[in-house]
Amino acid sequence: MSANLCPCGLGEPYDDCCGPLHRGDREAATAEQLMRSRYSAFAVGDADYLLRTWHPATRPEELDLDPAQRWLRLEIVDRTGGGPFDTEGTVDFRAHYRHRGATSALAEHSRFTREGKTWLYVDGDH
Repeated sequence: MSANLCPCGLGEPYDDCCGPLHRGDREAATAEQLMRSRYSAFAVGDADYLLRTWHPATRPEELDLDPAQRWLRLEIVDRTGGGPFDTEGTVDFRAHYRHRGATSALAEHSRFTREGKTWLYVDGDH
């Protein structure tokens, strides 16, 4: 994958895809777009964005990202709701990564809620 492509897997340049969300220039329009942008934030090490897009009721006070963990690929498995006119949605995904030489994947069923125009990550089951 080109270094300029967004880690979220849509094949767009980072500066046109998740970059504007990370910079706060615009908000995610759907729960899946938020999920993809959060994956990209893990990939580029943007803990501030992850905390900013986490629902206050479940958000940790701080988030330490492991620089030894390299995110390789995001696979969206399923989604329910989460559209521009919904207030809740779920996204099932697999995030493939390499950590200290071992390759693995994190599978999660993530829950999202929309407050006003803002989608937020609530929590997830592994």
